[in-house]
Amino acid sequence: MADTTWLTQDAYDRLQAELTELIEVERPAIAKRIDEARQEGDLKENGGYHAAREQQSWNETRIQQLEELLENAQVGQTPDDDGIVEPGMVVTATIAGREKTFLMGTREAGIGIDLEVFSPDAPMGQAILGHKVGDEVTYEAPNGKDIRVVITDAKPYAG
Repeated sequence: MADTTWLTQDAYDRLQAELTELIEVERPAIAKRIDEARQEGDLKENGGYHAAREQQSWNETRIQQLEELLENAQVGQTPDDDGIVEPGMVVTATIAGREKTFLMGTREAGIGIDLEVFSPDAPMGQAILGHKVGDEVTYEAPNGKDIRVVITDAKPYAG
């Protein structure tokens, strides 16, 4: 089962529009280019054919990613304003002595907003998920150093 991804309504709409574009416009255009290249004859040395097939592969992979993401999205439903860090919260924390404000979510959740986005799957995200304002946690950075994080605010994203 795929993980639920919190998205703003704007991010969901943009991703849905991208999916529609890939299915309704790009997929038929790529199929046409492949067909035209096939009609040119020998496929072994046909650069246009191979380029179109590569583009088709990328397009189909992105369609699959978007379908899964959108199917498992929690859209515009902000979490409770209880000060507990979870996806969809705007978190202010002191990280290694520096204050940062960010959205706890995925890269896709941050589409169209002016906040840095931290993934709940990243080491810091995993360390602070479920903690509340005032909690102090440490996590191990990829370089092996322990990083201290103090959560100073956690509010639902208000759009």
